[in-house]
Amino acid sequence: MTISSSPISDTNAQTIDIKSIIDLVANDMTEVTKVIANNLNSDVALINQLGAYIVQAGGKRLRPVALLLAAKAANLQDSAVNKDQVLLAAIIEFIHTATLLHDDVVDESQMRRGRETANEVFGNAASVLVGDYLYSRSFQMMVDVGSMRVMEILSRTTNQIAEGEVMQLINCGSADTTEQQYMDTIQSKTAILFEAATQLGAVATQQARPVEKALAAYGLHLGTAFQLVDDILDYTADASAMGKNVGDDLAEGKPTLPLINAIERSEGAERELLRNAITNASRDNLGAVLTIIEKTGSLAYTARAARQQAKLAQESLHVLAESKYKTALMQLAEFSVERTY
Repeated sequence: MTISSSPISDTNAQTIDIKSIIDLVANDMTEVTKVIANNLNSDVALINQLGAYIVQAGGKRLRPVALLLAAKAANLQDSAVNKDQVLLAAIIEFIHTATLLHDDVVDESQMRRGRETANEVFGNAASVLVGDYLYSRSFQMMVDVGSMRVMEILSRTTNQIAEGEVMQLINCGSADTTEQQYMDTIQSKTAILFEAATQLGAVATQQARPVEKALAAYGLHLGTAFQLVDDILDYTADASAMGKNVGDDLAEGKPTLPLINAIERSEGAERELLRNAITNASRDNLGAVLTIIEKTGSLAYTARAARQQAKLAQESLHVLAESKYKTALMQLAEFSVERTY
């Protein structure tokens, strides 16, 4: 993969106000929250308790926000709250929440967003089963939209997410994972849901296929940039800011891009130390691993890769007319690489 070293823009993290971006769709997101709450209402108490625990855990709900911004940017003639767009945004959040429940069980995670994971509180079995419930509930909600195109996109998306999870499982503990294998994994596991969200923004507003394709590309590149920055933050961020422990990826044996690149650039004892850290799935030598990653320039390499993805996301928006919503999508791409949490 050829990576450009030039920054996306001169904008820095302090000038990107993520709240102002989200505020553009604040009324819609209020309705999304209501739809989420209504569709979490079950006769089974544990579903209500566990579902509410993770959905209310915080987070910016950037996937639903991206869907709503894409819809408004593509359809400037109608900026009113739209029932189908709100329902699609809630579906996207349900699918995302289901993946988090399953991820935390597979990864044996104990912390997310600064508090105990659902599996720590309710147990693995309950987390998996409620994750299944959220998946099935999301498909019931898709039927309410009444669009075969929506069903086609989201069924493909959920299938690819599952494939990505298996790909990640295969790669765990493998020090021979290549950069291309890793990029394929994160696009399937993470970026694909961003892609579906922004593509559905076009579908919900009945855009022509070129616009739909462009917004899908925006989401895919945006999601890839987000994941690459997460890879960096796992080794550099403050634990309280990230809401999880530093070095969690290493402790889970995940060969993320900083490690993969550092292995390629190192040699001898240092390379062996990195390979063993992945194989043994341990953060015992985290300090030494961080030193080598920094020494080899692998964090900077990953940052450049993330910036390239964000730039590609921005370039995908050329099909849209200028508007505050397009500007917000551009800024969201910048935020994805400038954020520190």
